[in-house]
Amino acid sequence: MRRFLPFVLLAAGVALFFLFPYNLAFVTRIVIMIVLVLSIDLVLGYAGIPTLGQAAMYGAGAYAAGLFAIHVWADPVTGLLVGGVAGAGLALVSGLVLMRTQGLTLIMLTIAVAQICAEIANRARDITGGADGLRGIRMQPVLGLFEFDFIGQTGYWYALAVAALVFAGLSVLVRSPFGLSLRGIHESPQRMEAIGAPVYRRRVTAYTIGGAIAGVAGALTAQITQLVSLETFAFALSAEALIMLILGGTGRLYGAVIGTFVFMWVHHTAAANDPFNWLFVIGALVLAVVFFLPSGVISAPRALTRLLKGDRDERA
Repeated sequence: MRRFLPFVLLAAGVALFFLFPYNLAFVTRIVIMIVLVLSIDLVLGYAGIPTLGQAAMYGAGAYAAGLFAIHVWADPVTGLLVGGVAGAGLALVSGLVLMRTQGLTLIMLTIAVAQICAEIANRARDITGGADGLRGIRMQPVLGLFEFDFIGQTGYWYALAVAALVFAGLSVLVRSPFGLSLRGIHESPQRMEAIGAPVYRRRVTAYTIGGAIAGVAGALTAQITQLVSLETFAFALSAEALIMLILGGTGRLYGAVIGTFVFMWVHHTAAANDPFNWLFVIGALVLAVVFFLPSGVISAPRALTRLLKGDRDERA
């Protein structure tokens, strides 16, 4: 059953296009956030690196892709690569220092990196637009064939295709010897060091790959919305993305997809019905998952099966 789940998720993504043709901006945002949350799942769920600063690489990718489109070339695919390189570069440079720390120190330093990036973007107003944001981004047709339209149809299919490629790539990566070593590092770094695994180097590599994926997500945002603001570096973005991952389940790529969809859908619905108290709904959802489904929403079928099996055993 699990091997068919990627096709089920892809079919669900296709169905969203036809179910919500007049709300494509929102569902496109969900798809982009899935890419960002997948990057956190690699870093935290598989490598065991706690972070609250993934927005740093996301914002770096967004600004890099936006500036590249304005000043160099407005090709979307090339812009994605530029955004990914920017995110990977920032993750590599910062990761060389961050991966020498752990625990609360590491978490605080990841937040600090994002805040430093936000301050740099704010002060470099001649380049980034500062608090007004980076404007004037105009993209060429995707692959020279599909123009970005006002309704957002091209943007949605473009984002969905990128998310599917990222998911497929990570699926291969986490099943490779490198991915399995990350799981070992997550479980016991000391044991992995004892058997000769280069723990520090692999943590830096995982953090860099996660940064590249976050940069791709940021580049998608810049290309589709054609605007980049300082909010791309916001702490709230990193925190919400982490909550999405926890809701779905860490260390399982499907959890990142499902958790993002559940969080954003509940957020959207609750905020539309009560713009002032919607956070209570989100808080209640998080508490319910933590207490009743500690492994995330993805573990709901297994928990339900155990519950039903327990009832049958008691009756017997």
